[in-house]
Amino acid sequence: MPSSLSSIRGILFDKDGTLIDFNRTWFGIIMTLARRASDGDEPAARILAQRGGYDWQQQRFLGGSVVAAGTIADLVDLWHPELPEPGRRSRIAGYDSVAVEEGARRAAGIAGLEETLETLGGQGFRLGIATNDSEAGARATASALGLTALFHSIIGYDSVAQPKPWPDQVHLFAAQTGLAPAAIAMVGDNTHDLEMAHAAGAGLAIGVLSGNSTRAELAGLADIIVDSIADLPGLFAGA
Repeated sequence: MPSSLSSIRGILFDKDGTLIDFNRTWFGIIMTLARRASDGDEPAARILAQRGGYDWQQQRFLGGSVVAAGTIADLVDLWHPELPEPGRRSRIAGYDSVAVEEGARRAAGIAGLEETLETLGGQGFRLGIATNDSEAGARATASALGLTALFHSIIGYDSVAQPKPWPDQVHLFAAQTGLAPAAIAMVGDNTHDLEMAHAAGAGLAIGVLSGNSTRAELAGLADIIVDSIADLPGLFAGA
């Protein structure tokens, strides 16, 4: 049973597609990695990007795809399934390093991002990031956008034993803030964000349409759907 808006004390945000413009930020990152993986063969790099979830006709990453919903480890497993474990770990570390650097350099916040976060903080909410990017990548992006001080917690896929859709990130945020999961709203643009919310017993699962998923894709899992996080201050003010 979802909590009421008035019982929420913490808001945990997905990063890509929720706080930042996913396609503007990640297209360049994925093409950088794909070109590296294909030794500069551009047609092969485009095929790798497509396998990761990029729709060249629509010019966007598809909701639920490996790039949209998975981790760098998932991407390495997709592109390099033949790698033995030592090579796999090395490739993950290398790709994570690129994602940290390029993600910070290319980060494009959604409209009204800083103002929205400042308003929610002023309303008394504890704010956090929970992403299937690495913690270092999330911290680098928050720093590049000048937002680090607005977040109580920044949690990556490598901050916990199991990434989304497992409940670990919500539970870690709860432990770090002292809040019960039922007092936390999880906000995200992909079904794995909302699945994590339900698995963790979060108070609310809020879907946003600013990322890769459609309203129809989120409807079965979201307690509330908004266009973007810019709608949240007004939503909670009216509770």
